[in-house]
Amino acid sequence: MAELSTSLTRNRETPVIVDGKRPGTPREREMTGQRETTQREATMNVKAILSIKGSEVITIAPNATLEEAIAILGKHRIGALVVLGADQRVIGILSERDIVRALSERSASALKEPLGQTMTRVVVTCSEADTVSDLMERMTHGRFRHIPVVEQDRLIGIVSIGDVVKQRLGEMERESEALRDYIQTA
Repeated sequence: MAELSTSLTRNRETPVIVDGKRPGTPREREMTGQRETTQREATMNVKAILSIKGSEVITIAPNATLEEAIAILGKHRIGALVVLGADQRVIGILSERDIVRALSERSASALKEPLGQTMTRVVVTCSEADTVSDLMERMTHGRFRHIPVVEQDRLIGIVSIGDVVKQRLGEMERESEALRDYIQTA
Protein backbone atom coordinates (compact mmCIF):
# COMPACT_ATOMS: atom_id res chain seq x y z
CA MET A 1 0.00 0.00 0.00
CA ALA A 2 1.29 3.50 -0.82
CA GLU A 3 2.41 5.70 2.04
CA LEU A 4 0.50 8.82 2.97
CA SER A 5 1.80 11.73 5.03
CA THR A 6 0.15 12.23 8.39
CA SER A 7 -1.62 15.39 9.43
CA LEU A 8 -4.65 16.60 11.32
CA THR A 9 -7.77 17.41 9.36
CA ARG A 10 -11.02 18.68 10.76
CA ASN A 11 -13.04 18.76 7.57
CA ARG A 12 -13.73 16.44 4.67
CA GLU A 13 -11.59 17.10 1.63
CA THR A 14 -10.31 15.16 -1.32
CA PRO A 15 -7.32 13.14 -0.11
CA VAL A 16 -4.06 12.94 -1.97
CA ILE A 17 -4.15 9.71 -3.92
CA VAL A 18 -0.79 8.00 -4.15
CA ASP A 19 -0.02 5.59 -6.99
CA GLY A 20 -3.64 5.81 -8.12
CA LYS A 21 -4.91 4.15 -4.94
CA ARG A 22 -6.92 5.37 -2.00
CA PRO A 23 -6.11 3.07 0.93
CA GLY A 24 -9.37 1.72 2.37
CA THR A 25 -12.52 3.51 3.38
CA PRO A 26 -12.44 6.54 5.69
CA ARG A 27 -13.76 4.32 8.52
CA GLU A 28 -11.01 1.71 7.90
CA ARG A 29 -8.33 4.41 7.93
CA GLU A 30 -9.77 5.87 11.13
CA MET A 31 -9.79 2.45 12.86
CA THR A 32 -6.17 1.73 11.88
CA GLY A 33 -4.97 5.20 12.79
CA GLN A 34 -4.06 6.07 9.21
CA ARG A 35 -4.49 9.69 8.25
CA GLU A 36 -4.37 11.53 4.96
CA THR A 37 -2.77 14.69 3.71
CA THR A 38 -5.23 16.68 1.64
CA GLN A 39 -4.37 18.79 -1.38
CA ARG A 40 -4.97 21.91 0.73
CA GLU A 41 -2.61 20.79 3.46
CA ALA A 42 0.04 19.78 0.96
CA THR A 43 0.28 23.41 -0.17
CA MET A 44 0.15 24.92 3.32
CA ASN A 45 3.84 24.73 4.07
CA VAL A 46 6.81 26.99 4.69
CA LYS A 47 7.82 26.91 1.04
CA ALA A 48 4.44 28.41 0.10
CA ILE A 49 4.85 31.17 2.69
CA LEU A 50 8.35 32.03 1.48
CA SER A 51 7.20 32.07 -2.14
CA ILE A 52 4.77 34.84 -1.21
CA LYS A 53 6.76 36.88 1.33
CA GLY A 54 10.25 36.31 -0.03
CA SER A 55 13.32 34.87 1.60
CA GLU A 56 15.14 38.03 2.70
CA VAL A 57 16.42 37.76 6.26
CA ILE A 58 18.06 40.55 8.21
CA THR A 59 20.98 39.04 10.10
CA ILE A 60 23.62 40.26 12.52
CA ALA A 61 26.96 39.08 13.92
CA PRO A 62 27.20 38.02 17.58
CA ASN A 63 29.83 40.67 18.37
CA ALA A 64 27.51 43.59 17.43
CA THR A 65 26.19 45.52 20.38
CA LEU A 66 22.64 45.39 21.61
CA GLU A 67 22.37 49.08 20.74
CA GLU A 68 23.31 48.33 17.09
CA ALA A 69 20.78 45.49 17.00
CA ILE A 70 18.00 47.78 18.27
CA ALA A 71 18.82 50.31 15.54
CA ILE A 72 18.58 47.59 12.86
CA LEU A 73 15.28 46.29 14.26
CA GLY A 74 13.86 49.82 14.19
CA LYS A 75 15.18 50.65 10.74
CA HIS A 76 13.68 47.53 9.17
CA ARG A 77 10.55 47.52 11.37
CA ILE A 78 11.05 43.88 12.36
CA GLY A 79 10.80 41.98 15.64
CA ALA A 80 13.81 39.65 15.50
CA LEU A 81 17.31 39.31 14.08
CA VAL A 82 18.94 36.01 13.19
CA VAL A 83 22.49 35.82 14.53
CA LEU A 84 24.96 34.15 12.19
CA GLY A 85 28.38 32.80 13.11
CA ALA A 86 31.56 33.14 11.07
CA ASP A 87 30.54 30.12 8.96
CA GLN A 88 27.16 31.77 8.16
CA ARG A 89 25.24 29.22 10.22
CA VAL A 90 22.49 30.17 12.66
CA ILE A 91 23.92 30.45 16.17
CA GLY A 92 21.20 32.50 17.81
CA ILE A 93 18.20 34.77 17.47
CA LEU A 94 17.59 38.12 19.11
CA SER A 95 13.98 39.11 19.71
CA GLU A 96 12.34 42.13 21.25
CA ARG A 97 11.63 39.97 24.29
CA ASP A 98 15.37 39.24 24.70
CA ILE A 99 16.10 42.97 24.60
CA VAL A 100 13.48 43.81 27.22
CA ARG A 101 14.81 41.08 29.48
CA ALA A 102 18.41 42.35 29.14
CA LEU A 103 17.40 45.94 29.86
CA SER A 104 15.34 44.94 32.88
CA GLU A 105 18.20 42.84 34.32
CA ARG A 106 21.20 45.05 33.46
CA SER A 107 19.61 48.43 32.65
CA ALA A 108 21.22 50.72 30.05
CA SER A 109 24.63 49.08 30.45
CA ALA A 110 23.27 46.14 28.41
CA LEU A 111 23.17 48.37 25.33
CA LYS A 112 26.98 48.40 25.04
CA GLU A 113 27.38 44.65 25.48
CA PRO A 114 27.79 42.21 22.58
CA LEU A 115 24.40 40.81 21.70
CA GLY A 116 25.86 37.33 22.03
CA GLN A 117 25.29 37.80 25.77
CA THR A 118 21.59 38.51 25.24
CA MET A 119 20.49 36.41 22.26
CA THR A 120 18.60 33.15 22.52
CA ARG A 121 21.15 30.44 21.79
CA VAL A 122 18.86 27.45 21.41
CA VAL A 123 17.10 28.30 18.17
CA VAL A 124 14.13 26.32 16.97
CA THR A 125 14.22 26.17 13.16
CA CYS A 126 12.06 24.72 10.44
CA SER A 127 12.47 23.55 6.86
CA GLU A 128 10.56 24.45 3.69
CA ALA A 129 8.62 21.18 3.93
CA ASP A 130 7.18 21.90 7.39
CA THR A 131 3.47 22.62 7.43
CA VAL A 132 1.71 25.67 8.79
CA SER A 133 0.24 23.41 11.48
CA ASP A 134 3.76 22.33 12.50
CA LEU A 135 4.84 25.95 12.82
CA MET A 136 1.78 26.95 14.81
CA GLU A 137 2.41 24.10 17.24
CA ARG A 138 6.12 24.92 17.66
CA MET A 139 5.50 28.64 18.10
CA THR A 140 2.71 28.09 20.60
CA HIS A 141 4.65 25.49 22.59
CA GLY A 142 7.92 27.46 22.57
CA ARG A 143 6.23 30.85 23.06
CA PHE A 144 8.14 32.60 20.29
CA ARG A 145 7.02 34.52 17.21
CA HIS A 146 9.86 34.02 14.69
CA ILE A 147 11.35 30.84 13.30
CA PRO A 148 14.33 30.71 10.92
CA VAL A 149 14.00 28.45 7.87
CA VAL A 150 17.08 26.28 7.44
CA GLU A 151 17.98 23.79 4.71
CA GLN A 152 21.25 21.83 4.87
CA ASP A 153 22.47 24.02 7.76
CA ARG A 154 22.00 27.21 5.71
CA LEU A 155 19.55 30.02 6.49
CA ILE A 156 17.10 30.45 3.61
CA GLY A 157 14.32 32.51 5.20
CA ILE A 158 12.39 33.42 8.32
CA VAL A 159 8.70 33.04 9.15
CA SER A 160 6.81 35.07 11.74
CA ILE A 161 3.56 34.27 13.47
CA GLY A 162 2.02 37.02 11.31
CA ASP A 163 3.09 35.16 8.16
CA VAL A 164 1.54 31.95 9.50
CA VAL A 165 -1.74 33.64 10.42
CA LYS A 166 -1.91 35.39 7.04
CA GLN A 167 -1.37 32.08 5.21
CA ARG A 168 -3.99 30.32 7.32
CA LEU A 169 -6.56 33.12 6.83
CA GLY A 170 -6.01 32.96 3.08
CA GLU A 171 -6.62 29.23 3.11
CA MET A 172 -9.77 29.68 5.19
CA GLU A 173 -11.08 32.29 2.73
CA ARG A 174 -10.47 29.93 -0.19
CA GLU A 175 -12.24 27.09 1.66
CA SER A 176 -15.19 29.35 2.42
CA GLU A 177 -15.44 30.43 -1.22
CA ALA A 178 -15.29 26.80 -2.37
CA LEU A 179 -18.11 25.89 0.03
CA ARG A 180 -20.23 28.83 -1.19
CA ASP A 181 -19.67 27.75 -4.80
CA TYR A 182 -20.58 24.16 -3.91
CA ILE A 183 -23.77 25.19 -2.14
CA GLN A 184 -24.84 27.42 -5.04
CA THR A 185 -24.39 24.57 -7.55
CA ALA A 186 -26.08 21.94 -5.38
